[in-house]
Amino acid sequence: MLNGTFDIDSDTYKMALFLSTSDLGATETTYAGVTNEHANGNGYTTGGISITLTLSGTTTVTVDISSDPVWTASGGSIVARFAAIYEVSGNILCYCLLDSTPGDVTATTGNTLTVAANASGVFTLA
Repeated sequence: MLNGTFDIDSDTYKMALFLSTSDLGATETTYAGVTNEHANGNGYTTGGISITLTLSGTTTVTVDISSDPVWTASGGSIVARFAAIYEVSGNILCYCLLDSTPGDVTATTGNTLTVAANASGVFTLA
């Protein structure tokens, strides 16, 4: 981030969902390199949802999502264990486990899966 790989206020970002079998982790740095994204269908589109990141602060900078991404399951369930924020050009900015147990998160048909950012933001640079 600090080497100029990411430009939070001008790059285009998406959030994608991944299965428990995904290799998403610290060694995977690009979206294309991550395995086992949720399959296209049931209300999920491969590649995820476009999101807008916001910056606040001067000495300590907080990065947040302007609006929490929401998927509505239709025709079947959406099941995921991880979410990743990545630049559409391919680099992964950050990722998270969706449930601290750790377990899968499931939205059944007609229900939503919302990835809600922490009230303090997605992360902070100090």
